[in-house]
Amino acid sequence: MRMRTYEGVKFRKAIILPVEPNENPDAEIDQRPSKSAAKRAMSELQALGTELVGLSTDQLKKIDLPEDLRTAVRDAQRITQHEAHRRQLQYIGKLMRGIDDEPIRAALDEINGVSAAATARMHALERLRTRFLEDEKVVGEIATAHPGADLQYLRQLRRNALKEQELGKPPRAFRELFRVLRELP
Repeated sequence: MRMRTYEGVKFRKAIILPVEPNENPDAEIDQRPSKSAAKRAMSELQALGTELVGLSTDQLKKIDLPEDLRTAVRDAQRITQHEAHRRQLQYIGKLMRGIDDEPIRAALDEINGVSAAATARMHALERLRTRFLEDEKVVGEIATAHPGADLQYLRQLRRNALKEQELGKPPRAFRELFRVLRELP
């Protein structure tokens, strides 16, 4: 480049490119999330991981997780030292950044009974339990819908629940019948 002088000051000739009015030079910067938004997302994933750690082994088996994440969650459940537990939760959050968290959130909502599908399923089970207590022939429907069901145990729970209602006792068998119906495959 050649040096130019303007009122005694030397400067280089600069090439100025015109900017179109519709073009935003900061468009690339605007597309990525801010640092605060990224931190919030990471904190949410770590909180989701904390929820996974709080689940029982049976509940954890119902959720489809990658093997390394499942192992990390099991390790976090065993760790009792505070600082080591905190680091393990951070590691779980790091692992969760690489996977899609929506199926995990949906499974947790199902387990916690938050989702509409879970609520509808619970209401359907309650109606089935009520119909079963009113008429023993409903056991045939249960047998066709769930071939592996223990029908003898269900009939026994039905008899005990009816006896409890008749005597005004606490509804232990009534609740147990619902639990057994809920766990049918």
